[in-house]
Order: sequence, then structure tokens, then C-alpha cells
Amino acid sequence: MSGLSGKNYDKHGNFLHYKDYIGSVEFSEIDAVFHGKVVGIKSLISFEGDSVSSITEDFHNAIDEYLAFCAENGTTPEKSFKGSFNVRIGTDLHRSAALAASAQGISLNTFVEDAIRQAVS
Repeated sequence: MSGLSGKNYDKHGNFLHYKDYIGSVEFSEIDAVFHGKVVGIKSLISFEGDSVSSITEDFHNAIDEYLAFCAENGTTPEKSFKGSFNVRIGTDLHRSAALAASAQGISLNTFVEDAIRQAVS
């Protein structure tokens, strides 16, 4: 999707950004439409459009409507990527990672964070 560029496009894939929310972008050849959903939250917020500008506009509108809905109902909006998540791995890998972290004098959390940082950079 080389047509998506600028500050709303993520260098790691097809994502839009608005007000600390991130939306995925996919294209349906059958329907000739871009579509997506907000990632990193439990609520389902979806949007679509037939051009880059229309999907971007619908994404912004979907976020604004979600935030207005939360305000009207006195609920706290979910935040994308709070900085914590659970990972389930096998016991052998868990043990190996914990021992490697200990040998480096760091916490398992720091060990995993460093590994992820290296993998995504």
C-alpha cells in the first residue's frame, strides 16, 4: 500500500495513527474497499473507506465517536498498548530466559524487553 504515506502511516506496516490510537489497514479486492480496526484494545472499533483520505477520515471519526461515547457514559476510554502484557511460553524456555537474565544481573522483564526491542529495531 504505497499510497499510504505521511504521519498517519506506520513504517512497520499498514497502520493509521490518531489521538494515541492505532488502526490497522487492509484492502479487500473483492469489495474494492480499505477497512480496518483499532488495535491494542478490547473494544471493537472498525472503519472503512474507498480511498486513503476516506479511510483516514472514517478512522478519525470512529475514534472521536468512541471518545464521545465514553465521555457521555462516564467510562474511561481504553488505551492502546498500556505497556504490559502476558506472554505464555513453555517451561523450558521460561527457565532458560530466567537463568540468562540472572546471569546478566537483570530482571526477566528487562531481559524480555531488551529481546523485543532488538527484534523490532
